[in-house]
Amino acid sequence: MAILKIARMGHPVLRRRADPVADPTAPGVRRLVADMLETLGDIGGIGLAAPQVHVPVRVVIFEVPASRAGGDAVPMTMLVNPEIEPLSETQANGWEACLSVPGLTGVVPRHTHIRYSGMSPLGERIEREASGYHARVVQHECDHLDGILFPMRMTDLSLLVFAEELRHGLPESSSGAAVPDDMVAD
Repeated sequence: MAILKIARMGHPVLRRRADPVADPTAPGVRRLVADMLETLGDIGGIGLAAPQVHVPVRVVIFEVPASRAGGDAVPMTMLVNPEIEPLSETQANGWEACLSVPGLTGVVPRHTHIRYSGMSPLGERIEREASGYHARVVQHECDHLDGILFPMRMTDLSLLVFAEELRHGLPESSSGAAVPDDMVAD
């Protein structure tokens, strides 16, 4: 296993659509996932997409701690070729940050209820419904597979701030976003 370098906003690997994985159970996919897990453990955060570690394939990993999921933790999940289907048109604003956009945070609208599916590196089909914070995490990670970083989803760029400046208080806005305690930070 290896700790991989994180690609930052502006790198071409983050701007393109990632390639589908032909065989989710291939040894190279399992090796990539193991390296992503080690990298995420080293750097912190709750999720990581393969393009963030300079590998342009459709693989994401994430978990949702119980403290952030309203008591229902989502264990570490590894998805190959994930797909997302919104189950409601309702969206909510929330603070997000990203390992590929270091130091910045912003308010992003996301669907509040989704269904996602994909394959595990062991060849098992994964299909779940998610709402709230869980849904936000999945959408954030899967956006990386389509060349989208969270600032591209923002509707009010006055709420794109350096995280360390939040110590002065939240920006004035009618965004309705929760305070950064529930921030998605992959």
